[in-house]
Amino acid sequence: MTKPDSPLRRFGVATMALATAFVVVACGSDADNNAAPAAAGSHSAHAGGSSAPPQPLRAGERFVDLKMAEAYTPAPPEGGGTDEYRCQVIDPGLTKAQFLTGTQFAPENVAIAHHAIVYAVPPDRAALVRKQDAKTPGPGWQCFGGTGVPGADVEGEDQGATWVDTWAPGATETLFTQDIGFKLEPGSLIILQVHYNLLATDGQPAGSDRSAVRLRLTDGTPQTRELTTFPLDAPTDLPCAADESGPLCDRAASIADVTKRFGSEVGGTADEQLEECGQSAPKPGDTQTCDHKVPAPMTLFAGFGHMHLLGRAIKVELNPGRPNAKVVLDVPQFDFDNQRLVKLPSPVEIGPGDTLRVTCTHDAALRKRLPQLSKLPPRYVVWGDGTSDEMCTGIMTVSPRKS
Repeated sequence: MTKPDSPLRRFGVATMALATAFVVVACGSDADNNAAPAAAGSHSAHAGGSSAPPQPLRAGERFVDLKMAEAYTPAPPEGGGTDEYRCQVIDPGLTKAQFLTGTQFAPENVAIAHHAIVYAVPPDRAALVRKQDAKTPGPGWQCFGGTGVPGADVEGEDQGATWVDTWAPGATETLFTQDIGFKLEPGSLIILQVHYNLLATDGQPAGSDRSAVRLRLTDGTPQTRELTTFPLDAPTDLPCAADESGPLCDRAASIADVTKRFGSEVGGTADEQLEECGQSAPKPGDTQTCDHKVPAPMTLFAGFGHMHLLGRAIKVELNPGRPNAKVVLDVPQFDFDNQRLVKLPSPVEIGPGDTLRVTCTHDAALRKRLPQLSKLPPRYVVWGDGTSDEMCTGIMTVSPRKS
C-alpha cells in the first residue's frame, strides 16, 4: 500500500474499473471525444430518455441484470435544496471471480434521474457497506461524490470502492474489449448512486424510482489484462469571492471545519498536498497546479477529471515546457454530472524522468447559482469530501510495463 500522504493512497483503487473504459465502443458513449461538454457549472435537469439496447453478447460473456432492492421516493434534503444523492447496495451474487467487460445503468424514473454512478466494493469491505445500509432509515443512504461509506469509498485515506461507470441521459452501454476487464471477486457488492433532481418537476410530486444496472461478465482467460489508474492530485485553495465574507472565508477556519466534519485525515489533506507538490505555502486563487513524477514505466491510455460543483476546467500535461510536451487530458468545460472518460488518440509510453502536471480551475461565483450551495455560508474552499468542499484529481488510465 502507498504511504498515507500519497495521492495514490487517496485515490489508488477508486477508479480501476474506469481504467478499462478507454476501449468503449458504444455509440453515444461518455468516452466520445467529440461530444460537446455541458456548460461549466451547469447542474440543471437533463432531458430524459430510455436506455438504448446493449451490444450483442460476445463469446464467453453473459449479462447479469441487477435492480435496487426496493423503490425509493426522493425528498429535498433538510435545510432546503432541490437535489438528493442516494446510494443503494445490490448484491450481484457472484460465486466465482469474473471480469467486468461492460456496464449499463438503466433509470426507471427518467423525470428525476439526473445522473448516476456505479461503484464496485470488494468482499473485504462489504460488511462496512451492509452496516451503513442497516443503520440508515429507508432504502439506502444519502451520499455525495462517492459511496459515503468510510473505508469503502473512492475518496479519503482508506479507499475500498471502485468507480465503475458514470451515466447521464443519452449514455449507452460502456463496452470494453474482451481481453480487458475489471476483476470482481466472489462476495463483491455493487452500489448505485443516483442524483435525483427535484427541480425538474417544478415542485410537483416526483414519484419513486427503482433503477437498475446491467453487468456484462466473463470468466476471462490467462491473456485478460487488468489495468490500473494513476491519480494526480493538486491542492484546492479557492478564496471567497470578492463580494463574500464570513468566518469560514479564513483558510484555517475552513480547514478546521473540514476536520470537524470528516476527521483529521481529510482535514490534513490541504497542507499535505502543498508538501507533495513542493509548495512552501498556499497560493489562493481560482487555478491550482501540481507536478507529479512518473514512478515507473507504464502506458497511458485515457483519463478523466474529478472535481465537485465549483469545478470549471481540468487539464493534465505530459512534460510541460519540454520538446516532447503533450496535453493528455483537457476538459475546458467541466460538468460534475458528466465526468466522462477521455480516450487518448493513441497510447503514450511514459516512465521515470517524465512529469505529469495537473491543473484545475474552480469558480467561487458558482456558489450563488447552484441550489445545492446557494444557501450555505461562504467559505474558503479546500480539499474535502462534502458538497461544499472541492477536489482536483486527474485520474489517468495506465498499464504497467516491465521496461
